[in-house]
Amino acid sequence: MAIDFTNINLAWTSILVETLARLGLKTAVICPGSRSAPLAIAFANHPNIDAIPVLDERSAAFFALGVARQQHQPVALVCTSGTAGANFYPAVIEAYESRVPLLIFTADRPPELRDCNAGQAIDQQKLYGSFPNWYTELAIASVEPTLLAYLRQTIIHAWNRALFPVAGVVHLNVPLREPLAPIPEPHIQAQAVSFNATHFFSAIPS
Repeated sequence: MAIDFTNINLAWTSILVETLARLGLKTAVICPGSRSAPLAIAFANHPNIDAIPVLDERSAAFFALGVARQQHQPVALVCTSGTAGANFYPAVIEAYESRVPLLIFTADRPPELRDCNAGQAIDQQKLYGSFPNWYTELAIASVEPTLLAYLRQTIIHAWNRALFPVAGVVHLNVPLREPLAPIPEPHIQAQAVSFNATHFFSAIPS
């Protein structure tokens, strides 16, 4: 898939999604929301990933759990910021107890919009306590080559931690700044010329 350099968020999330696709991801379950729009767009646009929208977060989480159990590999589960991710908690515990691999992506406000009475914002750090195999918060979206490489390697590590040494949940908190909609940013679009996808993704184990 061609990386979408429409704007900084779509470049970031399309690299995230392409990395997952090359690792073997087949299914993403998407809960609607504005903060998670760049993630939802990237998953929906990928030709080799079945992006399934589910309105209710609790139902979405258990649906993703069932698909992951059937596929015997990680399924991506995506939601917006705030309390949306809290609705995944029962399925997180079930995945932990059943050793089912899930990759949870909770979109979040950037650091400058936390602890300042901003709407739809809670502390999403380690939201699921000790139940995930691994947790991290991604860096703010960037098209700097070193940060794109960091993103690729972090997603590879997340995939591996969802499977080994035992299968389970990996939680990635994804802070995203505006614009969340696919609004063109010409200075970002110019970066597409210098991006060599073949070379960049050659680091992913086949």
